[in-house]
Amino acid sequence: MRRTHAALLTRLKWIGLAGLLAFGIGPATAQDTQPTPADLRLVPQSDAQVKLSFAPIVKDVAPAVVNVYASRKVVRRQRVSPFFDDPFFRRFFGQPGGNMGRPQERVQSSLGSGVIISESGTVITNHHVIKDADEVRVALNDRREFDADIVLLDERTDLAVLQIREDGPFEHVAFADSDSLAVGDIVLAIGNPFGVGQTVTQGIVSALARTQVGVTDYQFFIQTDAAINPGNSGGALVDMTGKLVGINTAIFSRSGGSNGIGFAIPAHMARFVASAAAQGGKVQRPWLGATVQAVTAEIAEALSLDRPRGVLIAAVHEGSPAKAAGLAVSDLVVAVDGKEVLDPDSFGYRFATKMIGERSEFTVYRGGRQQTISINLQPAPETVPRDTRELTDYSPFEGSTVMNLSPAVSEEIGLEGVFEGVVISDVARGSTADRVGLRERDVIRAINDRAVETTRMLETMIRTPPRVWRLDIERDGRISQIILR
Repeated sequence: MRRTHAALLTRLKWIGLAGLLAFGIGPATAQDTQPTPADLRLVPQSDAQVKLSFAPIVKDVAPAVVNVYASRKVVRRQRVSPFFDDPFFRRFFGQPGGNMGRPQERVQSSLGSGVIISESGTVITNHHVIKDADEVRVALNDRREFDADIVLLDERTDLAVLQIREDGPFEHVAFADSDSLAVGDIVLAIGNPFGVGQTVTQGIVSALARTQVGVTDYQFFIQTDAAINPGNSGGALVDMTGKLVGINTAIFSRSGGSNGIGFAIPAHMARFVASAAAQGGKVQRPWLGATVQAVTAEIAEALSLDRPRGVLIAAVHEGSPAKAAGLAVSDLVVAVDGKEVLDPDSFGYRFATKMIGERSEFTVYRGGRQQTISINLQPAPETVPRDTRELTDYSPFEGSTVMNLSPAVSEEIGLEGVFEGVVISDVARGSTADRVGLRERDVIRAINDRAVETTRMLETMIRTPPRVWRLDIERDGRISQIILR
């Protein structure tokens, strides 16, 4: 006769009690009833407990997780033998003349994951999944496929927003409050690793506010040991309520496979980017107009802090919201809207995810006393026209695109604390500028000791090339000189 779990448990209890009585041990007194860790390990007492599963969560969320296929056309010229310059060889082999040959078109493709976040078919994924894509398609877990339009690309957060070209309604997942996550919380990662199809892995939140990951400009990640592999990028990290707590974006691996260290962009940042897409397709971050620096152990000791925390205000720029609010050099900012700030990365994340038009409260220590400073959240101004120019004349800058700097341009490209001059916004691969070693975000300070103030001025200067080029280039706050003949 088959015994149920309850009957078996009852029998075990009676056997245990009989054994205790046989050894002369009576019922426990009040002081003996304190539970031990072993007592807390209970045998499942019902079929429902035996069958506990994540399946209901997966069933709700999986239809909202999609595969993202991105493709782009690349045109290359195939080099051929110089013998084909000879008319005889061209006629014999049927090849065109010239050493560069005929241009060939090739299609490059990439595969990743995405999450549907609205009934109308809005999808959020990683920027690197669809970077430079000409066509994007999404495939649902029921094998339906749809074309999608790119609504927003934000390289600084490594996020992108797509819109499915089909009328809904679509199954979608709601955002969770990623700030409420705690280390040890159980999470599920859903995506398409290695292109094998939709896959679910389970783990815990290993750490919060991870920085120095090197994936986005805003270093503030959820770390998890749920298996994340190539192809999971853009997929969902969900909690036990089936809500989206993060967008899987990177792994730490020397072999290319999962080593139990994965990183996800918090849902708070993903929601901020999605809101920007819904309001016009452009991310506008608030401008502080101040430069911050990390608090080292030495600085913490000098300020009589119990530990290094917060950020120090290193510079405040004229006409900025920071200046208007009364923020001063040497102020120590320890919290933004009640959320603790540990370093410049966490400060940047907390401030950059605030909405334009609101106010933000900074908890500040000045002279050993705590106070609150209210900052008006407004976009960075474009003090001069950006005047974007592609430089094609023979010079070290051939193949680069330059712009006039302003607070707005600096904020867009992530150039902190530099608001005047000319900046390189793009460098074509294989161009003279690329071979010289010029890079995006380089600020051109001077040519042959003559200051470069605008893009128009730069273009005029390179039209009469000197015998020797002496370039003063500012990169990462340091000015280096490049000498070329």
